Amino acid sequence: MAKSTILRDRVAAVAIRTVNRVSRMTGRGSGTVIGGRVGMKIAPDLVTSLTRGRTVILVSGTNGKTTTTSMVVAGWGGSVTTNETGANMPAGHVAALVESKNDHVALEVDEAWLGDTLTSTRPHVVVLLNLSRDQLDRANEVRHLAERWRKALEVHDDTNLLVVANANDPLVVYAAEVRANAVWCDVPTTWIADALSCPKCTLAISHVGNSWHCTCGFAKPVALTAILGDELVIDGATVTLELSMPGEFNRSNATMALTALHCVDIDLDEAVRRVNAIHSVVGRFSVRRWNGHTLRLLLAKNPSGFAAMLATLPDDDSDVWVAINARVADGHDPSWLYDVPFELLRGHRVYCFGDRRLDLATRLDYGQIDYVVVDDDSSMPASKDTVSVLANYTAFNDWLGRSVP
Repeated sequence: MAKSTILRDRVAAVAIRTVNRVSRMTGRGSGTVIGGRVGMKIAPDLVTSLTRGRTVILVSGTNGKTTTTSMVVAGWGGSVTTNETGANMPAGHVAALVESKNDHVALEVDEAWLGDTLTSTRPHVVVLLNLSRDQLDRANEVRHLAERWRKALEVHDDTNLLVVANANDPLVVYAAEVRANAVWCDVPTTWIADALSCPKCTLAISHVGNSWHCTCGFAKPVALTAILGDELVIDGATVTLELSMPGEFNRSNATMALTALHCVDIDLDEAVRRVNAIHSVVGRFSVRRWNGHTLRLLLAKNPSGFAAMLATLPDDDSDVWVAINARVADGHDPSWLYDVPFELLRGHRVYCFGDRRLDLATRLDYGQIDYVVVDDDSSMPASKDTVSVLANYTAFNDWLGRSVP
């Protein structure tokens, strides 16, 4: 590497740390993005320089990126560089990479940035979780994203790249099948509403039991590396998942994370022990206190995520709080609420919070669900039981900030 390039990269790294520190000190942000933007202006190839010689695992998908990345970090053991704040575009990546020089790197990647990040980081493994609709006012149509993933993987020239892919999501399979050494994971995937027709020929995909196929020949892969049933089998080795976090979707996330770690030769028994011990990820699934209430915080940002979280609720008549905003990070279009299976809440009383609580209440009214619109949360009646709080991005952060462990 030329001396001028080395000097430029050092200057960029100092700029990133300085700008992010000032951002945090002045309360203008979390100090993970603005510095990265400045650094990349100085050294556009900084991500490539900072990942050279390091073992990199990327995680992408519509849902579960943050949790799965955290599982990779925990399962790897030791010191791992990661974008733990969830800043999952290049500016966030470079900010994380300059903060530590660990040999191991696990990065969450926004779906739309996967192609660029493959090129810049030259990862050893990329984990593809799922694809579904999200942030309707600005996100690409989900099939367009699948096409972009496919093209990025097709032209990527590193033949050693391993793609750990969800065999039960037809859109993920469409993207990953171009890699001869794809590592297929057979994990529960209940949300298939965005993959009802074949991405190759547009005919209806037939979903039967734990399999799926199209008459054109496009079908679920048969050479499965990881299979999740009562126990988890990866390359013939059996381990037991006893996760501290709820939900079948988290068992799926753990399977994908552990398979990625297996691909970089991490001992499975040690990795699963560490993953099983995770109780929460950036406040998600955590139990907290607010104004005399005990709350269990659940992040749900789109129809697929809400469907997964609703399945974790207790089968009783307990109160449920749902908070919906439509700010920049959430997407301004809340029409996705009509694709959420809120009918699963029948029998519960639902309290509607957030900027778009009236939109939520209207959806619940159509679903014949008992609800209360909360304009003044200080008037909330006391509850002796733990209350599940389902919230999208900014609403979740609101509740995380106002509650305490």
